[in-house]
Amino acid sequence: MPFITERPNLGDLLKYEAPNLYSREAVTIAAGQNLLLGTVLGRNAADGKLHALDPAATDGTEIAIGVLATDSDATLIDREDAILIARHAIVARHAVTWPSGISVPQQTEAEGQLALLGILVRQSA
Repeated sequence: MPFITERPNLGDLLKYEAPNLYSREAVTIAAGQNLLLGTVLGRNAADGKLHALDPAATDGTEIAIGVLATDSDATLIDREDAILIARHAIVARHAVTWPSGISVPQQTEAEGQLALLGILVRQSA
């Protein structure tokens, strides 16, 4: 009997957020990326657009500023309709998407940066 594997959704990722959408922010995802819900993001200092976290960068994208709350296909153009979990929230560790090759110390540092914003990464069922 075949079965269906469902991709994570917002309920899998977001375990707590502040009332009245305080935790969320509308953001622009820079072109050239196809990002999934749960991707940890950084902000390019030059243009203010968001990119997937890059711990090796020196342009601002090495600093975690939030977690993507929607899939965002910006392969061809900037996407101005993405939603960022930007503050005062709890996200489930299993639903957060980290860059491939990120080291444990880099991930710990990024989680600390998120915690400074009030975004806690927690084990969750």
